[in-house]
Amino acid sequence: MIQARVRIAAPLVLSFAVTTLSARAQLTDLTQAPNAAGAGIQKSLAQEVGAGRGDVMTPLSSLYVIQRDPFRSIQRGRQLFQRKFTAAQGLGPRKNDGVGNIELDAAIGAGLADSCAACHSRPFGSAGVGGNVFTRPDSRDAPHLFGLGLQEMLADEITRDLRAIRTAAITQAQSSGLTATLPLRSKSISYGTITALANGTVDTSGVQGVNADLRVRPFFAQGKTITMREFLVGAFKDEMGLEAVDPDLALAAAGQDVVTPSGMLLSGSIDTFAAPPTSNPTSDGDHDGVVNEIPTSLVDSMEFYLLNYFKPGRGRETQDTLDGQRLMNFIGCTTCHVQDLVIDHDRRVADVETRFDPLRSNRVFNGLFATAAPLFTVTNDASGHPSLKRPAGGSFRVETIYTDFKRHDLGPGFHERNFDGSLTTQFMTEPLWGVGSTAPYGHDGRSVTLEDVILRHGGEAQLARDRFANLPAFRQSQILAFLHTLILFAPPDTASNLDPADATHPLFPQAGHGSIKLSVLFNDPNDKE
Repeated sequence: MIQARVRIAAPLVLSFAVTTLSARAQLTDLTQAPNAAGAGIQKSLAQEVGAGRGDVMTPLSSLYVIQRDPFRSIQRGRQLFQRKFTAAQGLGPRKNDGVGNIELDAAIGAGLADSCAACHSRPFGSAGVGGNVFTRPDSRDAPHLFGLGLQEMLADEITRDLRAIRTAAITQAQSSGLTATLPLRSKSISYGTITALANGTVDTSGVQGVNADLRVRPFFAQGKTITMREFLVGAFKDEMGLEAVDPDLALAAAGQDVVTPSGMLLSGSIDTFAAPPTSNPTSDGDHDGVVNEIPTSLVDSMEFYLLNYFKPGRGRETQDTLDGQRLMNFIGCTTCHVQDLVIDHDRRVADVETRFDPLRSNRVFNGLFATAAPLFTVTNDASGHPSLKRPAGGSFRVETIYTDFKRHDLGPGFHERNFDGSLTTQFMTEPLWGVGSTAPYGHDGRSVTLEDVILRHGGEAQLARDRFANLPAFRQSQILAFLHTLILFAPPDTASNLDPADATHPLFPQAGHGSIKLSVLFNDPNDKE
């Protein structure tokens, strides 16, 4: 068995022929809607399903592709994300066909979309923003999904740290016979204190920003969901009427511990997970005459795609934006919006750093350039199959994420009405990366500008809000200018070291504008997704 760590990607991948079309926004299936432009998903849904979940020795299965051809798996997830599903494939009906007690089940107001990109598609061809759903009386905006895997990993590691501190407090109290109170800190963030009694019980009244079980739930504005897998399976059902077959979530919901193909531990023995619509591929729970609507292999591909999805980029920096970044710290914004956090064990296979670079960009669609760097090892397992390409599992510094993974009460301006008449008063600190591209703002989209949403803050953020309001106008503009450098981008239109811009191309800029072209990293780049 031979194992090697891959260090430099660009010189290797640029020698491949660039033949595969980039992923776009919502896409139709070329096998169902052929066209002269050749625009659309290259593989049929059955081809994407492949040989099911399988294993690393079963070609065309999701486990085989994830571990032996991981960039194909990511691209397949992108195509699934953008795929416009059809009624024949199980699309619809919406949750209870939109009828029922919305006080008990807000998903009734989620509506019906035919693709994930129907709600997450801006900028063009990205897993960005754009959707709005009636799951609360004052609506909810669909957030962007850039960097989602990084958020899942950080939240999971913070949970691990906090629970280890709880265990240490219990051990200390039991061994000493005295009450023990320890600070709950992870990644430089305080989550209050935990107190253990000599009898082994704990007092969680000092816990701040997370549930008493110390599990950080990074998804949804109120901090509801633990994993991307739950998130995507729920979205398939609630927003698209597609029932995913997921034995992993079924086992976790039944109290078992399961590690998904993307390496996420579903700790069902100690945490509560939402059960999937079904774990039986022959079940037709929505009675639309279609079974196995989203097979397990597709759930695997989607989860792996979201794990590895690009983090937001950085736009043009000036002295004003640098001063604005420093001012954010000075007035107290970064008390909650913590700038950088470090992952101890990175489960991704690559990182993409996207920054303003007018010299290497295509200079037409944007001024950005993306640099892909490998984070995987290569192992020849002497099986006769392509080598295993698995995450290296090193540490990774997540820069300019600006969050603390805690809930806060930001005052009545952010309080949210529920259909039963109650109010939700605490929300997760929204990561600021991408904020320059995601107007309108707030979980409900009710703030039109960045200035509006800053001045909307109150409660725990009142002091920072007032400091911003009292700054001279030119200082306020520096902060806003900095925030506008935290951007999303269109992967199909962003030049990269995988597919640089070529202004000499005869069809430039419709061709040759460069992109983040994952296909050059496939085992067979000529086999299109």
